[in-house]
Amino acid sequence: MARTRAATFEQQRDAMLAAAAQLFAERGYPAASIADLAAQFGVSKGLLYHYYRDKEHLLFDIADRYVDRLVLLTAEVEGAAPAPEAALRQLIERFMVAYEHAGAFHRVLVQDVKYLSSVHRARVRTKQRQVIDAFARAIAAAAPDLAGDRLLKPVTMTLFGMMNWTFTWLRPDGPVAHAEFAPIVADLFLGGVRRLHTGSAGRPRSRSTTNRGNKIAELAR
Repeated sequence: MARTRAATFEQQRDAMLAAAAQLFAERGYPAASIADLAAQFGVSKGLLYHYYRDKEHLLFDIADRYVDRLVLLTAEVEGAAPAPEAALRQLIERFMVAYEHAGAFHRVLVQDVKYLSSVHRARVRTKQRQVIDAFARAIAAAAPDLAGDRLLKPVTMTLFGMMNWTFTWLRPDGPVAHAEFAPIVADLFLGGVRRLHTGSAGRPRSRSTTNRGNKIAELAR
């Protein structure tokens, strides 16, 4: 007879997700066994299987739910319809704060999605593209010269490169807080985008700069 769900099923599953994300972040997904996970939760392996059919299903739920939160953040900022530069700054600031408060989830998303099945990986990647597209729209609105430009995608991914790997060095207990660092990221990025299209003296990009940009865009396809 199938085990019935307790009234606290969702709360217990959320706690398991948080504990599993922490374990995967610390040890890496391949090194964490079902027995390790059960010990981390303080439950038997049999009870663990009541919540998740296998380790991969648990990894998928961690990544999928976390990306859902990021998609929601972009929708909230876009729905508020702030001025273009303010919208981009809000996205950067809200993502940096989200990274701080979900460090283990973020590390798992960055490092372990490659271990998902092709179906699960495709679902997570689709949602990640929604997030990337939202940032690209915000960047194009804040820097109109980039709208429709081949450089928009590589420039967008450069911003994610600035934010996504801060988990390797920017610590919640460090001398600089995520919320404090977020406007610095925004200033550096926006300043760079403006210089990319105007040059230091307000001149158009040189042919060599344009050629380099085209090559970067081709690599980012």
